Amino acid sequence: MNSLNAVTPTTTSILVCNPYNGQPVGEIGISSGAEIVATIARAKSAQAGFRRSTPAVRRALLNTLASEIAADADNLARIISSEMGKTIREARNEVRRAQNTLKLSGDAATFLDGEALHCGIVEGGVDRLATITYEPVGVVGAITPFNYPLNLLCHKLGPAIAAGNAVIAKPSPKAPLAAARLAQLTEKAGWPQHLFQVVHGAADAALSLARGPIDLLSFTGGPTAGLALKNASGLVRCLMELGGNDPLFVLPDADLDKAVATTIGHRFEIAGQSCAAVKKLYLHRDIEAAFTEKLLAAVDAVEFGDPSLDDTDMGPVIDLAAAKTVEERVNATLSTGEARLLTGGTRNETLYAPTVISGVASDAPVIANETFGPIIAIRSFTNAADAIAEVNAGIYGLQAGVFTNDHALIRQFSRDLIVGGVMINEGPDFRAEHVPFGGVKKSGLGREGVRITLREMSEPKVVID
Repeated sequence: MNSLNAVTPTTTSILVCNPYNGQPVGEIGISSGAEIVATIARAKSAQAGFRRSTPAVRRALLNTLASEIAADADNLARIISSEMGKTIREARNEVRRAQNTLKLSGDAATFLDGEALHCGIVEGGVDRLATITYEPVGVVGAITPFNYPLNLLCHKLGPAIAAGNAVIAKPSPKAPLAAARLAQLTEKAGWPQHLFQVVHGAADAALSLARGPIDLLSFTGGPTAGLALKNASGLVRCLMELGGNDPLFVLPDADLDKAVATTIGHRFEIAGQSCAAVKKLYLHRDIEAAFTEKLLAAVDAVEFGDPSLDDTDMGPVIDLAAAKTVEERVNATLSTGEARLLTGGTRNETLYAPTVISGVASDAPVIANETFGPIIAIRSFTNAADAIAEVNAGIYGLQAGVFTNDHALIRQFSRDLIVGGVMINEGPDFRAEHVPFGGVKKSGLGREGVRITLREMSEPKVVID
């Protein structure tokens, strides 16, 4: 592996390099502020002709794009894997999920139904009926991260089109190639010109889009960037998924083998760079020793290395700076003397070994903030209420996983955890494309998930006759 940065920007373009070996995989031109303003103008013109389209037309467009993605699946998977280091198996799965997201969005377009309310509740309203319908907001700005460069974009694009909007995407400069390819596929699918456009760049481009005359901003990223974009966008409606520091709780009656497999799958996927990954593993003391023994054996079996190989389970993190951040937080956590390194803890350029640390303090650097890396940080507990209170004291509230079959405990965790979603006998990183997904506190504003996002990207209109 070579010493590298995943993205090397110039004043006019971004050179995208494979995070694993440093080899260039593509180059994308940076969009100027003036170009972004012109892009928005084109989107407004396209949306003006699209806003009265029927649900059948919107559904057909989304289904046709899903078919084009299916035909281009191998190419898209290679693009995703090479630009951001996701294993080829993970990339293929993302491509499959993107197709599903678009198809579900098309289905949802046919159910953007309103309601009728009688107005007889007020004086003078006896003979009046209020009809509530949903209309498109207009132009949606969609700013996406590097970790799911195709499916997270489809989670914004699909509902936006289903609601009758135009979309301008600004992908992460660390992984912009999948979005560029998706734009090409919309042309092949016969979409109206300028209904979906892509602009490129880093923070300046994101701020230019947020400050422009868009009608809704949908952003996935971190809370610092999210706040800056929200301030820049003014009174524009914002939907924001801003990450999490998500826990997984394992109780004494849990299926330990399933919980171990879930822990690994939900922490080592894309090298731990998922917003809802298992950032904190809470083990009840009654099963901690048995669980840890099983966990270490499973971690030792994880094949990590070249993401282009079919038998690789885990690839690199996105760039050298990210790898060094993971290394620094692990070393700082171990330096306190309380935590113990059970396995891993080594780095080779952007490849950080699957790591397990026990005895992690509640304020340890590796879990004090969201860490994007393959680190399983173990916390012990005996009292469920205390563990719940500790999680609730944090600044994030995205999702949580709980392994137990005790209905009283299921009710307790489901009721008392201050998070957007509680997954029972599943990890916090589980989501289905049509189910609401998002969090509270600094984890975000609003929700993703095809059905609810369709409403979020629509404006209710009331006609009283």
